[in-house]
Amino acid sequence: MPKKLSITDILREKDKYQLKKDTKVELLLPRLDATITIQKPERSLCVEAIAMTRDPNQADKADPYLVYNLVVEPNLKDKELQTAFGCAEPIDIVEKIFEPGEIPFIAQTGLEMAGYGDAIQRVDDLKN
Repeated sequence: MPKKLSITDILREKDKYQLKKDTKVELLLPRLDATITIQKPERSLCVEAIAMTRDPNQADKADPYLVYNLVVEPNLKDKELQTAFGCAEPIDIVEKIFEPGEIPFIAQTGLEMAGYGDAIQRVDDLKN
């Protein structure tokens, strides 16, 4: 059974509990034998993307939108890159570079970095 989080615990390990905005993660794309770097998304980006998933007219664009805004290396917002790939809209670069299965994985990784995921469990569920 996990212990209860106390004020003493928080104060003792204060640095551990302070939210870090500039957190980055490197992801390996085996298909390309290369890595990309994503940055922890801000709350507003997460909320926007989650809202998109609930709108039938935008649901299919939620993951590409997240990836477009999460990836910091390479810079998907580079105009020369977008022009070279013939992107009608800036976000189109995501589907031109990444495979359909890679896009949701990258998006989900970003959401998990911001605490959106299933890592938190109800204690009742742990007991059963």
